[in-house]
Formats: sequence, structure tokens, C-alpha cells
Amino acid sequence: MDDPRRHLRAIGGINVLFVMATPQEYGPHLRSRIAPLITGVGPVEAAATMGAALALLRQAGALPDLVFTLGSAGSRRLDHAGVYQVESVSYRDMDASPLGFERGRTPFTDHPPVIRLPHRISGIPSASLSSGGAIISGAAYDAIAADMVDMETFAVLRAADRFAVDVMGLRGITDGRSELARYEDWADYLHLIDEKLALALDAFAAQAQAGHILPAKPQP
Repeated sequence: MDDPRRHLRAIGGINVLFVMATPQEYGPHLRSRIAPLITGVGPVEAAATMGAALALLRQAGALPDLVFTLGSAGSRRLDHAGVYQVESVSYRDMDASPLGFERGRTPFTDHPPVIRLPHRISGIPSASLSSGGAIISGAAYDAIAADMVDMETFAVLRAADRFAVDVMGLRGITDGRSELARYEDWADYLHLIDEKLALALDAFAAQAQAGHILPAKPQP
């Protein structure tokens, strides 16, 4: 792993670690603004990469104030090519209900099945998000209560929780209205998502500079 400190950016007194799953989602508009940590696809890769990066940052005395995850998502109900901030996250793969646990709740942990994120960007619509290890398409949406789906955010959140770091998220909707049948069904919207995510980051930066996202980091 490269030095994760290069993925940090100070915005309005907030030390932010930006995180994305794939280089394919990281287009020219985002490239002009951030240098994200790339985790890889799915909850296992995301958890492994995030855990290692945050451990290195803690060792270096450089833990971020905020982890900001962004990228694409699928949705059957939200506007395609629309951008939404993550209101809450759930883990759709977890089902220990045969042992008496509520579906979505990881046994013997203290977090609920749906975890709300604490911070918001004013003016950007919010939506609930379900994370899991499979791509969702067609009838698979019937079993999911959340507004949108991805594969990494829950893992990013749980890794950040271990280091007491808050998380925010933005997702652009690339697919979901029809069955996915080819790579292009996801990739064709990525250039639009890149531009819109960048504009949403501009809104975040402006509000952070004004002190409306998190308290400014105390000066030494």
C-alpha cells in the first residue's frame, strides 16, 4: 500500500480522507479536486484496504477527521445520473435470522441493522443505501428496502468506526431501471456521475469552509 497520507485533504479545518472503489468512477472532474484512496470492489476489499490505511494513518499520527466515500450506485426508484448523499447504510448480506437475530444485524455487535450517518450537505437530496457483495439487478431489488445499492459503503463505515472517524458519502445513480446485461449498462453514465459528484464536492467544500459540516479542527 502507498502512503495513505497522500489521499488526505484539509478543507475548512477538516482533515478529509476521500475514498472510492474503482478508478473507473474517478473521472477528470473529480481528478481536478481530490486524490482518493481506491479500495477495490466489494465489502471484503473495502474493509481490508480501509482498515490497513487507517491503521497506517493512526501510526503516523494523521488520522482523518472524516472519511468521505463517493462513487456509483444502483437504484430502481431514484433518478438516473442523479447524485444523492448517503443518509443511512445497511448490510444486505447479513442474515442470521435462523439464530433469532434481526435480519441485517451482525450478531454480537453493538450497531443496528441500519446505521444513520451524522452529517449532511445542505441542498443535496439524501437517500438510504444498502451495501453487499453482489451486483443488484432486476427482481433482486424486491428484497431491498433501501433507496440505492452499492458494494462498499458499509465496510468503509465499519472500518472507520473502529478508529472513531465519522463518515459521509455521495453516490451517483448509474443503473437499476432495467436489467444489467453488459459492462456498458453501468459504465455509460460514469462521465455524468463524475461531473455531478464534483459539483456536490464543491458544495461540501463551501459549507465546510463556512463551518456548517463539522466544527473546525482545534489549532495546536
